[in-house]
Amino acid sequence: MTVQEDISEAEAKARAELAAAYRLAAHHGWDDGIGTHFSARVPGPETHFLLLPLGMMYEEVTATSLVKVDLDGNVVGGPEGARINRAGFMIHSYIHREIPEAHCVFHCHTVAGIAVGAQKRGLLPLSFHAMFLHDRLGYHDLEGVTVDEDEMPRMVEALNGKNGLILRNHGTLVAAPTIAEAFFYLFHLEKACEIQVAAGASSELIIPSNAMVSHFRSQVDAGFDYIAQLTWEAMLRKDERNGRRDPLHVPPIA
Repeated sequence: MTVQEDISEAEAKARAELAAAYRLAAHHGWDDGIGTHFSARVPGPETHFLLLPLGMMYEEVTATSLVKVDLDGNVVGGPEGARINRAGFMIHSYIHREIPEAHCVFHCHTVAGIAVGAQKRGLLPLSFHAMFLHDRLGYHDLEGVTVDEDEMPRMVEALNGKNGLILRNHGTLVAAPTIAEAFFYLFHLEKACEIQVAAGASSELIIPSNAMVSHFRSQVDAGFDYIAQLTWEAMLRKDERNGRRDPLHVPPIA
């Protein structure tokens, strides 16, 4: 099966933007060989979502190479013969099914993200990036490779009502209604983890108070949607400068 020529404009846009998110993640060093995965729900009545094919690196992803799957793991669109990562399907299908507003789910195995996930106190509010996510992260303990269906309810419960997860000894995960918001959350989460790992070389850390964290959040929350969208548009321009090669048209962002 190949990508259908008659896909909707909404799906074409989702494909092009998700492919850009993959390539931008590679640019930032958030990829891990052929491991980890980003997904985006395809607009429409069916609960279908897009995922990269098994064996493809983030830097190689294009709009037409993405695989469209249903919640049972059936490939319903994409390159002929493409397969999907079972662990990726397991995580993303459960989140898309159980958290309706989680249209986009991004998961990484970065050094900094795993390092913070291995620390008992988790992510500390050491920076603006971390303060933005303070109290908006869940934590899920390591249960092995994420291919066991009985683990998924616990992961979904840890994520529900949050913007992301610290997967202990495993990595990071964010979920959002749009690709722009998901990328914004991931950018801040990964930067916060990098800052915390770098600061860990010091014997003493200055940790802002909860009152300061609340003050910061009150300052930035009101403009979140606008800033997230502006940031995503800037990232798309970066992807274009890096030589984006997608044949699918991305409608102008209003």
